[in-house]
Amino acid sequence: MAVSDECKLKFQDLKSKRSFRFITFKINEQTQQVVVDRLGQPGESYDDFTASIPDSECRYAVFDFDFTTDENVQKSKIFFISWSPDTSRVRSKMLYASSKDRFKRELDGIQLELQATDPSEMSMDIVKARAL
Repeated sequence: MAVSDECKLKFQDLKSKRSFRFITFKINEQTQQVVVDRLGQPGESYDDFTASIPDSECRYAVFDFDFTTDENVQKSKIFFISWSPDTSRVRSKMLYASSKDRFKRELDGIQLELQATDPSEMSMDIVKARAL
């Protein structure tokens, strides 16, 4: 599975310049390549992110999560999210599962990972708990 250069470049922009709040990626089955699906602007929220993910199609995503620790310190963590809903096609789920580690290695700087098959598995409470 190839990874388009745009994926790596946009991830670097998210990580170093904070140009985006999130990026969703999809596999183009015709070209056998991971490509950028959607770029979330810095002002967008986690709710905007979850709304941008299709209900019945697999996606990869990175989300730049800002939070405040119990000690009142501002921090940020970059999450890698693997979205594979039960309602997606079996072939698609297999393709995303088998390509995930290779794709993740291309994105240097991911701090936490989350796998979800249902929206409740990537709720804000779960993300906050993982970040702290």
